[in-house]
Amino acid sequence: MKITTIGIDLAKEVFQVYGVDTHGRRLLCKQIKRKDMAKFFANLDPCLIGMEACGGAHDWARKLTGYGHTVKLMAPQFVKPYVKTNKNDRADAEAICEAVARPNMRFVPVKTVEQQGILSVHRARQGFVHARTAQGNQLRGLLSEFGIVIPNGISAVFRRMPEILEDAGNGLPDVMRQLLERLFLNLKEMNRQVEELEQQIRLWHRENEASRKREAIPGIGPITASALVATIGQAREFKDGRQLAAWLGLVPKQNSSGGKSTLLGISKRGDSYLRTLLIHGARSVVRLAANQARPDNWLLGLIGRRHKNVAAVALANKNARIIWALLAKDRLFQSDYAPAAKAAGV
Repeated sequence: MKITTIGIDLAKEVFQVYGVDTHGRRLLCKQIKRKDMAKFFANLDPCLIGMEACGGAHDWARKLTGYGHTVKLMAPQFVKPYVKTNKNDRADAEAICEAVARPNMRFVPVKTVEQQGILSVHRARQGFVHARTAQGNQLRGLLSEFGIVIPNGISAVFRRMPEILEDAGNGLPDVMRQLLERLFLNLKEMNRQVEELEQQIRLWHRENEASRKREAIPGIGPITASALVATIGQAREFKDGRQLAAWLGLVPKQNSSGGKSTLLGISKRGDSYLRTLLIHGARSVVRLAANQARPDNWLLGLIGRRHKNVAAVALANKNARIIWALLAKDRLFQSDYAPAAKAAGV
């Protein structure tokens, strides 16, 4: 009659808790308020606790681990198939309790406070970049109504706006000129915020040994390296590099049946932010591949056979597998590395 497995449906104030014994019999099903959660689990014998990887999950995982429990986080889409009835808090907690005990379940690594901190900086920077792009597009759209066309790109907006505001002969009314000046000042402020956050990320990158080691990989810079290390940690939650690449959505999506394999475009599952950084970094390598002093024959051959976008995604997939090997095995990147069997000609 001892509780061995617990599923917690996280919320803001009231948490649903569902617990079973070794035979799967229900021993616990109750709601617990936030202020009583710590006391309840501090007095409970150590057990396996499952939660969905959502807001506040990593904080609770660290707290409950401190009480001696084994805490595992799961992606919500992996828990959903275990919901037997209509969706409610009790059914969700029961599904989480059932899913966490499955031997083939995939889990999300629990992040440290430092990892969450630098990832918050990344998210804030990403938000400012999106807002800066939207503000630049708004300026470009407003000016097009008056016959003034600015080329695409945020750099073109910064280059053209001062001369547009100073040109008294472009036909802009005073009220429009004042509005454009206000919007341009806001754009410059958002650009300043982006630059300061990038500088903060680079400082963290220089102080983190694991992040500095990843920068040696072609196509990986300080922003990508710090985001990868902060998100996947030591990568030990993934059994191999291919699983990490699949988690990042850099593998083909399958629609196979009846023994017939059908491969589509990349699945785009997982963290879209990391996937975007890896692909953009790979694009820069592809663009400069032909001018390198020591060209990558594999990459050049791929560019010759396929479109450059396909080559960029393939290189991003390769970099993801390299990153797993370096993190999981604590190694340094070697551009001329070859497995022992391959080097021996086996």
